[in-house]
Amino acid sequence: MTTIDDALQRDQAIPDLDWHVFPSGTERDVFRAPSGGLARVRLGDRDAPRVVLVPGVAGSKEDFVLLFPLLAAAGYRVESYDIAGHYESAGAGPQHLHPPRDQYDYALFVDDLIAVLEDGGPAHVLGYSFAGLVTELALVERPDLFRSLTLMAAPPATGQVFRGVKHIGPISDMSPHRAAGLILWGIRYNLNRTPPGRIAFVRERLGVTGRACIDDVVGLMMSTPDFADAVAATGIPKLIAVGDQDLWPQAQHDAYAARIGARVATYPTGHAPCETAPHQLARDMLQLFADAQ
Repeated sequence: MTTIDDALQRDQAIPDLDWHVFPSGTERDVFRAPSGGLARVRLGDRDAPRVVLVPGVAGSKEDFVLLFPLLAAAGYRVESYDIAGHYESAGAGPQHLHPPRDQYDYALFVDDLIAVLEDGGPAHVLGYSFAGLVTELALVERPDLFRSLTLMAAPPATGQVFRGVKHIGPISDMSPHRAAGLILWGIRYNLNRTPPGRIAFVRERLGVTGRACIDDVVGLMMSTPDFADAVAATGIPKLIAVGDQDLWPQAQHDAYAARIGARVATYPTGHAPCETAPHQLARDMLQLFADAQ
Protein backbone atom coordinates (compact mmCIF):
# COMPACT_ATOMS: atom_id res chain seq x y z
CA MET A 1 0.00 0.00 0.00
CA THR A 2 1.25 3.50 -0.80
CA THR A 3 2.39 5.31 2.33
CA ILE A 4 1.75 8.93 3.13
CA ASP A 5 5.33 9.91 2.26
CA ASP A 6 5.29 7.84 -0.95
CA ALA A 7 2.08 9.50 -2.10
CA LEU A 8 3.39 12.98 -1.34
CA GLN A 9 6.66 12.30 -3.16
CA ARG A 10 4.82 10.97 -6.21
CA ASP A 11 2.60 14.03 -6.27
CA GLN A 12 5.58 16.35 -6.01
CA ALA A 13 7.15 14.61 -9.02
CA ILE A 14 4.19 15.14 -11.39
CA PRO A 15 5.49 16.79 -14.59
CA ASP A 16 3.67 19.22 -16.86
CA LEU A 17 1.53 17.15 -19.22
CA ASP A 18 -1.04 17.11 -22.00
CA TRP A 19 -4.39 17.15 -20.19
CA HIS A 20 -6.27 15.90 -23.24
CA VAL A 21 -4.73 12.42 -22.92
CA PHE A 22 -6.47 9.76 -20.83
CA PRO A 23 -4.80 6.41 -20.05
CA SER A 24 -4.70 3.71 -22.70
CA GLY A 25 -7.92 1.70 -22.67
CA THR A 26 -10.17 4.61 -21.73
CA GLU A 27 -13.56 4.34 -23.43
CA ARG A 28 -15.35 7.41 -24.77
CA ASP A 29 -19.03 7.84 -25.50
CA VAL A 30 -21.90 10.33 -25.27
CA PHE A 31 -24.44 9.62 -22.55
CA ARG A 32 -28.00 10.69 -23.29
CA ALA A 33 -29.01 12.56 -20.16
CA PRO A 34 -32.19 14.56 -19.55
CA SER A 35 -30.39 17.79 -20.55
CA GLY A 36 -28.82 16.32 -23.70
CA GLY A 37 -25.64 14.52 -24.72
CA LEU A 38 -22.91 14.41 -22.07
CA ALA A 39 -19.35 13.53 -23.13
CA ARG A 40 -18.25 10.60 -20.95
CA VAL A 41 -15.04 8.63 -20.33
CA ARG A 42 -14.67 5.28 -18.56
CA LEU A 43 -11.73 3.06 -17.61
CA GLY A 44 -11.46 -0.32 -15.93
CA ASP A 45 -13.20 -3.66 -15.79
CA ARG A 46 -16.88 -3.24 -16.65
CA ASP A 47 -17.87 -5.57 -13.81
CA ALA A 48 -15.76 -3.76 -11.19
CA PRO A 49 -17.23 -1.46 -8.53
CA ARG A 50 -17.99 1.97 -9.99
CA VAL A 51 -16.43 5.34 -9.16
CA VAL A 52 -18.05 8.42 -10.71
CA LEU A 53 -16.06 11.67 -10.65
CA VAL A 54 -18.07 14.84 -11.29
CA PRO A 55 -16.25 18.06 -12.32
CA GLY A 56 -17.28 21.52 -11.20
CA VAL A 57 -18.02 24.88 -12.78
CA ALA A 58 -15.71 25.72 -15.69
CA GLY A 59 -14.21 22.23 -15.35
CA SER A 60 -14.36 18.97 -17.28
CA LYS A 61 -13.70 15.26 -17.07
CA GLU A 62 -10.03 15.92 -17.90
CA ASP A 63 -9.55 17.31 -14.39
CA PHE A 64 -9.37 13.64 -13.32
CA VAL A 65 -6.79 12.39 -15.86
CA LEU A 66 -4.32 11.62 -13.08
CA LEU A 67 -6.87 9.90 -10.83
CA PHE A 68 -8.16 7.56 -13.54
CA PRO A 69 -5.22 5.13 -13.70
CA LEU A 70 -4.76 5.08 -9.91
CA LEU A 71 -8.34 4.06 -9.17
CA ALA A 72 -8.57 1.69 -12.14
CA ALA A 73 -5.36 -0.05 -11.06
CA ALA A 74 -6.92 -0.57 -7.63
CA GLY A 75 -9.75 -2.56 -9.22
CA TYR A 76 -12.44 0.03 -9.89
CA ARG A 77 -14.45 1.09 -12.92
CA VAL A 78 -13.73 4.84 -13.11
CA GLU A 79 -16.06 7.22 -14.93
CA SER A 80 -16.42 10.93 -15.50
CA TYR A 81 -18.38 13.24 -17.75
CA ASP A 82 -18.57 16.89 -18.73
CA ILE A 83 -21.55 18.45 -16.98
CA ALA A 84 -24.17 20.20 -19.12
CA GLY A 85 -23.02 23.42 -20.77
CA HIS A 86 -19.34 22.60 -20.30
CA TYR A 87 -16.57 21.68 -22.76
CA GLU A 88 -17.61 18.66 -24.86
CA SER A 89 -21.10 18.76 -23.31
CA ALA A 90 -21.56 22.42 -24.21
CA GLY A 91 -24.65 21.60 -26.27
CA ALA A 92 -26.52 20.08 -23.33
CA GLY A 93 -28.75 22.41 -21.39
CA PRO A 94 -32.20 23.45 -20.21
CA GLN A 95 -33.46 23.88 -23.77
CA HIS A 96 -33.52 20.07 -24.12
CA LEU A 97 -35.65 19.41 -21.04
CA HIS A 98 -39.33 18.51 -21.23
CA PRO A 99 -40.72 21.10 -21.04
CA PRO A 100 -37.75 23.31 -21.93
CA ARG A 101 -36.45 25.75 -19.31
CA ASP A 102 -34.57 29.02 -19.71
CA GLN A 103 -31.76 28.54 -17.19
CA TYR A 104 -29.47 25.92 -15.72
CA ASP A 105 -30.67 25.01 -12.22
CA TYR A 106 -29.82 22.51 -9.51
CA ALA A 107 -32.53 20.11 -10.70
CA LEU A 108 -30.93 19.90 -14.16
CA PHE A 109 -27.51 18.90 -12.83
CA VAL A 110 -28.97 16.57 -10.19
CA ASP A 111 -31.25 14.81 -12.67
CA ASP A 112 -28.34 14.34 -15.08
CA LEU A 113 -26.18 12.83 -12.34
CA ILE A 114 -28.97 10.50 -11.20
CA ALA A 115 -29.39 9.33 -14.81
CA VAL A 116 -25.64 8.65 -15.05
CA LEU A 117 -25.71 6.66 -11.81
CA GLU A 118 -28.77 4.68 -12.89
CA ASP A 119 -26.83 3.69 -16.01
CA GLY A 120 -24.73 1.09 -14.24
CA GLY A 121 -25.87 1.03 -10.64
CA PRO A 122 -24.63 2.36 -7.29
CA ALA A 123 -21.23 4.04 -7.23
CA HIS A 124 -18.65 5.76 -5.10
CA VAL A 125 -19.13 9.40 -6.10
CA LEU A 126 -16.79 12.40 -5.97
CA GLY A 127 -18.09 15.93 -6.45
CA TYR A 128 -15.56 18.66 -7.19
CA SER A 129 -16.32 22.19 -5.95
CA PHE A 130 -19.79 23.15 -7.31
CA ALA A 131 -20.39 19.49 -8.17
CA GLY A 132 -20.04 18.72 -4.48
CA LEU A 133 -23.31 20.58 -3.94
CA VAL A 134 -24.89 18.66 -6.83
CA THR A 135 -23.74 15.31 -5.47
CA GLU A 136 -25.08 16.10 -2.01
CA LEU A 137 -28.49 16.98 -3.45
CA ALA A 138 -28.48 13.79 -5.52
CA LEU A 139 -27.50 11.75 -2.46
CA VAL A 140 -30.45 13.12 -0.50
CA GLU A 141 -32.81 12.33 -3.38
CA ARG A 142 -31.41 8.90 -4.27
CA PRO A 143 -29.23 7.48 -1.48
CA ASP A 144 -29.64 4.02 -3.01
CA LEU A 145 -27.30 5.07 -5.84
CA PHE A 146 -24.37 6.01 -3.56
CA ARG A 147 -21.83 3.72 -1.92
CA SER A 148 -19.77 6.63 -0.57
CA LEU A 149 -19.38 10.37 -1.15
CA THR A 150 -16.18 12.39 -1.51
CA LEU A 151 -16.53 16.17 -1.46
CA MET A 152 -13.38 17.60 -3.02
CA ALA A 153 -12.89 21.34 -2.43
CA ALA A 154 -16.68 21.70 -2.20
CA PRO A 155 -18.22 24.78 -0.57
CA PRO A 156 -18.65 24.01 3.16
CA ALA A 157 -21.58 26.40 3.37
CA THR A 158 -25.14 27.18 2.37
CA GLY A 159 -26.80 30.32 1.07
CA GLN A 160 -24.29 32.65 -0.59
CA VAL A 161 -21.28 30.32 -0.36
CA PHE A 162 -18.77 32.87 -1.69
CA ARG A 163 -19.11 34.91 1.50
CA GLY A 164 -16.84 32.37 3.18
CA VAL A 165 -14.10 32.46 0.53
CA LYS A 166 -10.74 33.71 1.76
CA HIS A 167 -9.92 37.34 1.01
CA ILE A 168 -12.85 38.06 -1.33
CA GLY A 169 -15.72 37.07 0.96
CA PRO A 170 -16.51 40.62 2.12
CA ILE A 171 -16.85 41.86 -1.47
CA SER A 172 -18.58 38.80 -2.93
CA ASP A 173 -22.15 40.14 -2.84
CA MET A 174 -22.51 41.16 -6.48
CA SER A 175 -24.48 40.00 -9.50
CA PRO A 176 -23.82 36.41 -10.66
CA HIS A 177 -22.66 37.72 -14.05
CA ARG A 178 -20.08 40.00 -12.47
CA ALA A 179 -18.93 37.34 -10.00
CA ALA A 180 -18.58 34.81 -12.83
CA GLY A 181 -16.57 37.34 -14.79
CA LEU A 182 -14.11 37.76 -11.94
CA ILE A 183 -13.75 33.99 -11.57
CA LEU A 184 -13.12 33.57 -15.30
CA TRP A 185 -10.65 36.45 -15.32
CA GLY A 186 -8.63 34.77 -12.58
CA ILE A 187 -8.65 31.46 -14.47
CA ARG A 188 -7.69 32.94 -17.85
CA TYR A 189 -4.86 35.00 -16.40
CA ASN A 190 -3.57 32.02 -14.44
CA LEU A 191 -3.53 33.64 -11.02
CA ASN A 192 -2.83 30.21 -9.51
CA ARG A 193 0.29 29.87 -11.68
CA THR A 194 -0.54 26.46 -13.08
CA PRO A 195 1.98 24.88 -15.51
CA PRO A 196 1.94 25.80 -19.22
CA GLY A 197 0.32 22.57 -20.40
CA ARG A 198 -2.46 22.89 -17.86
CA ILE A 199 -3.30 26.55 -18.48
CA ALA A 200 -3.28 25.99 -22.25
CA PHE A 201 -5.90 23.27 -21.85
CA VAL A 202 -7.96 25.36 -19.42
CA ARG A 203 -8.06 28.30 -21.81
CA GLU A 204 -9.09 26.02 -24.67
CA ARG A 205 -11.87 24.57 -22.55
CA LEU A 206 -13.16 28.00 -21.56
CA GLY A 207 -13.37 28.90 -25.22
CA VAL A 208 -16.22 26.43 -25.75
CA THR A 209 -17.92 26.39 -22.34
CA GLY A 210 -21.05 28.56 -22.38
CA ARG A 211 -20.79 31.82 -20.45
CA ALA A 212 -24.54 31.79 -19.72
CA CYS A 213 -24.10 28.41 -18.05
CA ILE A 214 -21.29 29.68 -15.85
CA ASP A 215 -23.34 32.73 -14.87
CA ASP A 216 -26.24 30.47 -13.91
CA VAL A 217 -24.03 28.13 -11.88
CA VAL A 218 -22.43 31.01 -9.98
CA GLY A 219 -25.95 32.25 -9.26
CA LEU A 220 -26.87 28.82 -7.91
CA MET A 221 -23.85 28.92 -5.60
CA MET A 222 -25.14 32.23 -4.27
CA SER A 223 -28.41 30.59 -3.19
CA THR A 224 -27.47 27.10 -2.03
CA PRO A 225 -30.15 25.32 0.03
CA ASP A 226 -29.28 23.88 3.43
CA PHE A 227 -29.23 20.10 2.99
CA ALA A 228 -26.47 19.20 5.46
CA ASP A 229 -28.72 17.45 7.98
CA ALA A 230 -30.29 15.34 5.22
CA VAL A 231 -26.82 14.43 3.92
CA ALA A 232 -25.77 13.36 7.42
CA ALA A 233 -28.89 11.27 7.81
CA THR A 234 -28.00 9.05 4.83
CA GLY A 235 -25.31 7.43 6.95
CA ILE A 236 -23.00 6.50 4.06
CA PRO A 237 -19.21 6.96 4.47
CA LYS A 238 -18.14 10.48 3.52
CA LEU A 239 -14.80 12.20 2.94
CA ILE A 240 -14.00 15.90 2.63
CA ALA A 241 -10.76 16.25 0.65
CA VAL A 242 -9.22 19.73 0.47
CA GLY A 243 -5.97 21.59 0.00
CA ASP A 244 -4.62 23.60 2.91
CA GLN A 245 -4.73 26.59 0.54
CA ASP A 246 -8.31 25.99 -0.60
CA LEU A 247 -10.70 28.85 -1.34
CA TRP A 248 -12.62 28.20 1.88
CA PRO A 249 -10.81 28.23 5.27
CA GLN A 250 -9.93 24.90 6.84
CA ALA A 251 -12.05 25.68 9.91
CA GLN A 252 -15.17 25.86 7.73
CA HIS A 253 -14.39 22.51 6.11
CA ASP A 254 -13.81 20.95 9.54
CA ALA A 255 -17.09 22.35 10.88
CA TYR A 256 -19.05 21.13 7.86
CA ALA A 257 -17.44 17.69 8.12
CA ALA A 258 -18.57 17.45 11.74
CA ARG A 259 -22.09 18.41 10.70
CA ILE A 260 -22.45 15.77 7.96
CA GLY A 261 -20.37 13.05 9.61
CA ALA A 262 -17.41 13.10 7.22
CA ARG A 263 -13.71 12.44 7.67
CA VAL A 264 -11.37 15.24 6.55
CA ALA A 265 -8.17 14.82 4.52
CA THR A 266 -6.04 17.92 3.94
CA TYR A 267 -3.21 18.16 1.43
CA PRO A 268 -0.40 20.69 0.88
CA THR A 269 -2.02 22.21 -2.19
CA GLY A 270 -4.81 24.50 -3.40
CA HIS A 271 -8.33 24.08 -4.80
CA ALA A 272 -7.53 21.16 -7.12
CA PRO A 273 -6.15 18.11 -5.26
CA CYS A 274 -7.08 15.91 -8.24
CA GLU A 275 -4.46 17.78 -10.29
CA THR A 276 -1.71 18.33 -7.74
CA ALA A 277 -2.22 15.63 -5.09
CA PRO A 278 -3.83 12.69 -6.95
CA HIS A 279 -1.79 9.98 -5.23
CA GLN A 280 -2.71 11.27 -1.78
CA LEU A 281 -6.32 11.72 -2.82
CA ALA A 282 -6.55 8.24 -4.36
CA ARG A 283 -5.05 6.71 -1.20
CA ASP A 284 -7.69 8.33 0.98
CA MET A 285 -10.54 7.55 -1.41
CA LEU A 286 -9.56 3.89 -1.48
CA GLN A 287 -9.67 3.83 2.31
CA LEU A 288 -13.14 5.38 2.15
CA PHE A 289 -14.24 2.73 -0.34
CA ALA A 290 -12.97 0.01 1.99
CA ASP A 291 -14.94 1.55 4.87
CA ALA A 292 -18.09 1.38 2.71
CA GLN A 293 -17.87 -2.38 2.19
